[in-house]
Amino acid sequence: MRLLTPITPPVAPPVQGETAAPLAPPEPALRTPRLPFVYAKRHGVLATGVDNGRIVIVCRPGVTAFTLAELRRLLGQPITLQKVTAEAFETLLQRGYENDSSEAMAMMGEIGEDMDLFRVAQQLAEPEDLLESEDDAPIIRLINALLTEAIKENASDIHIEPFEERLVVRFRVDGVLREVLEPKRALAPLLVSRIKVMAKLDIAEKRLPQDGRISLRIAGRPVDVRVSTLPSGHGERVVLRLLDKQVGRLDLQHLGMPDAVQATLDKLIHLPHGIVLVTGPTGSGKTTTLYAALTRINDSKRNLMTVEDPIEYFLDGVGQTQVNTKVEMTFARGLRAILRQDPDVVMVGEIRDLETAQIAVQASLTGHLVLSTLHTNSAVGAVTRLRDMGVEPFLLSSSLVGVLAQRLVRLLCTHCKKPYQANAVECGALGVAPATPPTLYKAMGCARCNQLGYRGRTGIYEMITVDDKMREMIHDGTGEHGLERYARTHSASIRDDGMRRVLTGDTTLEEVLRVTRED
Repeated sequence: MRLLTPITPPVAPPVQGETAAPLAPPEPALRTPRLPFVYAKRHGVLATGVDNGRIVIVCRPGVTAFTLAELRRLLGQPITLQKVTAEAFETLLQRGYENDSSEAMAMMGEIGEDMDLFRVAQQLAEPEDLLESEDDAPIIRLINALLTEAIKENASDIHIEPFEERLVVRFRVDGVLREVLEPKRALAPLLVSRIKVMAKLDIAEKRLPQDGRISLRIAGRPVDVRVSTLPSGHGERVVLRLLDKQVGRLDLQHLGMPDAVQATLDKLIHLPHGIVLVTGPTGSGKTTTLYAALTRINDSKRNLMTVEDPIEYFLDGVGQTQVNTKVEMTFARGLRAILRQDPDVVMVGEIRDLETAQIAVQASLTGHLVLSTLHTNSAVGAVTRLRDMGVEPFLLSSSLVGVLAQRLVRLLCTHCKKPYQANAVECGALGVAPATPPTLYKAMGCARCNQLGYRGRTGIYEMITVDDKMREMIHDGTGEHGLERYARTHSASIRDDGMRRVLTGDTTLEEVLRVTRED
């Protein structure tokens, strides 16, 4: 990161008729260093001048000693601190960077006026790494800050939402939306246009929703950003889904499964044929589980192929195909084509209709292992859903080998969680005797977790294998309640697994009940 911008002072020419006397080499003057905007904004420090050989650093409240020590090391000079209020720091920061470049000044003057947004957006440079940009224009600076802060907070989505008189930016962190910024309303069209250019979308089309993708590096980490735009009454809304490519390399042991569930799933995905389903609501980590399963069985002896909408992570050694409804490339059509590619394992992103379900069943009956997902609340609900779609019970009983249901629960922040003794109601929910109440933990909130009390998420699971008895019950058309009763005699429910995580101090009873209340 370049922190110093050397400036060569002008040298006055000798007066006409005089001979210039030889000058001794001047001592290099200490110049005011220029900190990159993202660095100054994030860490709350700003270099404003030089005083008696020391660099004057203005800092906002809350700046850590580590930040100051790191800054002193990077500058290589002694520093003098001046503490100011948060409001005063923001004012100084804006003044210090408002003349960043002619490009930035031109854009600041044009914001909110009738202008060619496409031309302005196209003229902006594309930094290779968003943390290394220094002379970026205001709109790029805003996008940089949003993306880097979202990655820092492990956000899964960024929502950019224009309203009549304001522009709101929200992050979804651990499944919960939180407002993080309210930029000037006039920035909305320019911000949306720039994102559209980065995602290779039609910048002139503002009447229809569009989907695109951006690949970039943030702090050296490769990140894919899925872009979705949607027209609204006050301008286009944008949602950015952040896909960390490192997640696509997860293995099963990284998902927080109980040992018995992991062992069962590992056994099922090594079968030569059959259907293995992962169920749960949107955003419950189903795709991540499927990718982890594919990673586990990915070797040169198998031909692994997928049809997805969209491809979230690219896996080396796996043939991946994306659904494209514009050219009638549906799940069913893609699955048919894949079956002509001599696959051993087929992953279908989601079974949405009878046609796709029937092809998946036939594929499993003809020697292929099929992995897919369904939107159901429980594992046995997958059987009911497929029967309701129109899959014949005798075909379903012959092809289905296992169903994994899952949810994501927030993990308690390890830095601030507080122990307490469970009361009688909590003991009843946990199935333990009130006479010996367990120690549970409650969410408190600290700087490490943004005062939320939770940091990160993990899965809770329910695994059902289709044995001979259940196969007979499916064939005979047994209802969901009957299947559920039988399943409980062989495996724990998803709520039971959640209670296990409560007793181990990983999460709270309220959190488990929140994600399993429909069960």
